[in-house]
Amino acid sequence: MEIISSNDNAWFSSWFDTKYYHTLYKNRDESEAALFISNLYTFLNLSNEYVLDLACGKGRHSLTLNKLGLTVLGVDLSPQSITGASQYQNSTLNFQVHDMRERLEDKKFDVVFNLFTSFGYFENDADNYSVLRSIYDMLSVNGLVVIDFMNAKRVIDSLVKAEIKTEEGIDFHITRDFDGKFIKKNIDFEDDNTKFSFQEYVRGFTFEDFHKMLTETNFKIESVFGDFHLNPFNAKTSDRLIIIAKKL
Repeated sequence: MEIISSNDNAWFSSWFDTKYYHTLYKNRDESEAALFISNLYTFLNLSNEYVLDLACGKGRHSLTLNKLGLTVLGVDLSPQSITGASQYQNSTLNFQVHDMRERLEDKKFDVVFNLFTSFGYFENDADNYSVLRSIYDMLSVNGLVVIDFMNAKRVIDSLVKAEIKTEEGIDFHITRDFDGKFIKKNIDFEDDNTKFSFQEYVRGFTFEDFHKMLTETNFKIESVFGDFHLNPFNAKTSDRLIIIAKKL
């Protein structure tokens, strides 16, 4: 039996580009995502801005932003995700493959959205800072970045160590742990007489970590929320850590 494994520091470049990633997470709440974007749109008083959806996946947030009247560019490292998203393209909605650590030349955005815990994948802290610096360089004067991250403290405190999730006839065996730096998820399954093993690593960044990183890259935090309804953030009880910061 063939065995396919991707347990390394660049796990995101292979796992996110497999069909199995999208199978495992196929039941994400689209209505919840649309509500979140609508709430942000109202709170930020947006109208016809040019925005970037950084690490857009298959474009569910990009599509909602565009339907609200914004001109949107969605970018992601995964060619498969961008292929899936590109079916929605129109004159004011476009997608392309791009590494978030690098700036897009000759483009300026009013708002950069980095949503659904699409930050903190990298082993080297310099890479996380590169993401923030690229965002800074791509923003217009007084531009905003919106970072939607898990509430790491709550996730770590309530970590489900093991579970089996079945999607499309595939049993995904999932184990989780926190090593003091990364929240790690091991994903093992079998399909078509082949065994697969993948990992997800995400840094357990807290609000204090983001405050430090954003301050050091010349951002000022304007607002902090704890869920998609934009209720206040509580480190112990909130589902999310949503930060809105302005380019200085």
